[in-house]
Amino acid sequence: MKKRYIFLAVLGLLVAAAVFGYEPLKELQKKRATPNWRTVEVKQGRLVSVVNSTGTVQPVLSVQVGAFVSGPLQEVLGQFNQEVKKGDVLARIDPRLPEAERKRATATHETTLGEVKRIEALLQQARNDEARALALREENEDFISQAELDQFTFATMSLEAQLEISLASVKQAEAALENANTNVGYTTIASPVDGIIIDRKIEEGQTLQSGFQTPELFVVAPGMREKMHIVAAVDEADIGLIREAKANGQPAHFTVDAYPADLFEGVIEEVRFSSTELQNVVTYPVIVAAANPELKLLPGMTASISFRVDERKDAVKIPNAALRFYPDKKHVREEDKKLLEGTNWEQDQGEEQPDVMLSAEEKALARVNRNKRHIWVAAGSKLKAVAVETGLSDSKFTELVSGDVTPGMELVTGINPKPGWGG
Repeated sequence: MKKRYIFLAVLGLLVAAAVFGYEPLKELQKKRATPNWRTVEVKQGRLVSVVNSTGTVQPVLSVQVGAFVSGPLQEVLGQFNQEVKKGDVLARIDPRLPEAERKRATATHETTLGEVKRIEALLQQARNDEARALALREENEDFISQAELDQFTFATMSLEAQLEISLASVKQAEAALENANTNVGYTTIASPVDGIIIDRKIEEGQTLQSGFQTPELFVVAPGMREKMHIVAAVDEADIGLIREAKANGQPAHFTVDAYPADLFEGVIEEVRFSSTELQNVVTYPVIVAAANPELKLLPGMTASISFRVDERKDAVKIPNAALRFYPDKKHVREEDKKLLEGTNWEQDQGEEQPDVMLSAEEKALARVNRNKRHIWVAAGSKLKAVAVETGLSDSKFTELVSGDVTPGMELVTGINPKPGWGG
């Protein structure tokens, strides 16, 4: 009898434990069945959209200084990195050959002038002879025949023609003398502009041979402290954004490897139409102008450029990780599973079909709809889809244009692994 009471008491305890422990056990099992969602928080603040590119630093203008005459270099005064003024002497070519040519041209010029004087004297004599012959003829026709009179007349005409030729020879001699004087002047190589010598391609004693192509001696870059150009190659897909940024006066920021901690700012000065194709990638040159008062930007440097194409000062910002999240169908509410069926999800998340399979109209429509997306939030043990329309993007966040999303909301980006029972 006693054993029977003990058995009933134990059975009662077991029943009580089962009754009172069922609900906690059920909740524990439900909790363990719910995924441990990895989430990110929706932010609010400034959002800047940029287009990144690389470019090369170049002077606004590079003036090649050459030589028009040949000869050995007698003196080289221009040095690398030297700041020069317009008219400063950079080099001198041995002037002996041009000087000799000038002396010859001077002598030729003087000879032609003397020849003019000689012919003018002969012409005056011929005119006097002709005048005397005409006077005799008028006095008496028998004093001089018509044939003799013709000789005087045509002698005068011949000397007049010779005088014209001599005067033309004087002009030729003057031109030759001017050319010789100019060549003597060209033996002094002077800077044509104010600027900095960024390249010197000659050494003292070197012999120059001027021919069809003028030898290049120096490269002078004017205004390097005032402005430098950064020539960037921008992909054709981004050129529309760049032109819009230029029209809106948006700045461009860039860095160079020589000064990695310095952030330089410039303005978009020009979008050139001259495209370049390399390995089926089409790019356009975009010219950024930047001040260079400390001469930190040197020709040839590589610049990493970020073109600011648009900005929002107080945007609701969705983390990009939330937009990339693709949930498993079993974790989604029943009413949202249709979003994951077929190709709807891929199209909804902005994954385009191959262009060759789409018509132009379909491509345009797909690009219009690419900003209509879905993000996911935890709703009990399942995920709930929230439709959103997005705008600007940067490397971490995307602007919310419309949708039931508020700052501070937690969006699902994945599932964290759960610890074991003994964890």
